[in-house]
Amino acid sequence: MASAPHLAFSPLLSLSKTPSRRPPSFLSSTCKRNSLKIRATAPDLLGDFGARDPFPAELESNFCENVLGNVSTEHKILIPIASALSLAQQECVPVSQLQQPMSEDDAKKLLFKVVGWKIVHEDGGLKLQGLWKVRDTKCGEELINRITKAVESTGHLPTLHLDAPNQVRAELWTSSIGGLSINDFIVAAKIDEVKISDLQPRLRAWA
Repeated sequence: MASAPHLAFSPLLSLSKTPSRRPPSFLSSTCKRNSLKIRATAPDLLGDFGARDPFPAELESNFCENVLGNVSTEHKILIPIASALSLAQQECVPVSQLQQPMSEDDAKKLLFKVVGWKIVHEDGGLKLQGLWKVRDTKCGEELINRITKAVESTGHLPTLHLDAPNQVRAELWTSSIGGLSINDFIVAAKIDEVKISDLQPRLRAWA
């Protein structure tokens, strides 16, 4: 009986003299997807820092117009520090009677840095006004006490009103100059940090 022919197979690697170091195309696409996934789920190390609002001094300098398309600009971006990023951390400064009150445009820029306040025109000048809804008169009195304690060290106290029966109104302005100063926004920011959640009306739960 004739023996079965013997077939010899060369190893797969022997078909290529110089094996490619590149991974197969499907493996490469998988790596890319994994890389994108890792990048997408990585923590944002910069947080909100990279998206801060420009400072008033930067807006006044029109740095956007100066920088756009101009590679030789000499504009200097302000280096943010803790006190610059948070009005509530700043201290009130003495205001000279010769100082001009803040313009409405400048006040509107700073208004973005406080919560729940609005600018009102009253007695020929600008004022900051804040309103809070509370459950009852007792809660209104408690809120007034908390606000007073929070800002009494600044020496720049707001005018507080208890509008019956469940609304507290605060007004801020610098009377010595007949308008607004940076002190008003500093105090408003400090008031924003006062806890009020336990004094507000409770939401009605529907079955």
